[in-house]
Amino acid sequence: MTRFTDPEIAAVYKAIAERRDVRHFLPDPLEPELLQRLLQAAHLAPSVGFMQPWRFIRISDRALRGDIHALVETERIATAHALNEREDEFMRLKVEGIRECGEVLVAALMDRRDEHIFGRRTLPEMDLASVACAIQNIWLAARAEGIGMGWVSMFDPVKLGALLRIPPGGKAVAILCLGKVEGFYPKPMLEMEGWAERQALEGLVFENGWEE
Repeated sequence: MTRFTDPEIAAVYKAIAERRDVRHFLPDPLEPELLQRLLQAAHLAPSVGFMQPWRFIRISDRALRGDIHALVETERIATAHALNEREDEFMRLKVEGIRECGEVLVAALMDRRDEHIFGRRTLPEMDLASVACAIQNIWLAARAEGIGMGWVSMFDPVKLGALLRIPPGGKAVAILCLGKVEGFYPKPMLEMEGWAERQALEGLVFENGWEE
């Protein structure tokens, strides 16, 4: 029998529905066994041509974490300026929990990716899509474990790469904040803050071609 049981299926859909981009954490560390389970979940993600392009760098040095936070803060301010009339509104948002969370991981693309053309000859960006699948696996597994995760993308990848000694050809693509939380937001934080609303699915699904 290949079908999961009804409770198992419900648990999968529950994790998907209740996953949140978390910004508020408790400072408690994660148990090593739990972190290993989350990383193993990431490593089971699908990847184009089975290239497994993900690399994860655990940030255990507090000073290095501070340096990463400074990079994010620089980009946060630059992003606010670029938003023009929404600058003040944006600056009131909490966009990361790097200094508070129990664990910080940097997800990166491997180097020497040009050697892998299986599934990438016309769509080279599929390596990034594969890393995104790995990140989503961590996110869903973390939610099932009662652990919060936040995906931070506000940083200069060249500067972060230099800070972490990522080799030429590799690229940092995400800072992942993981940690214990008091609770999960009832809705996505940006929706709760009035920044944006979830679009209706009906307007995003077409049939037999793009529809206006």
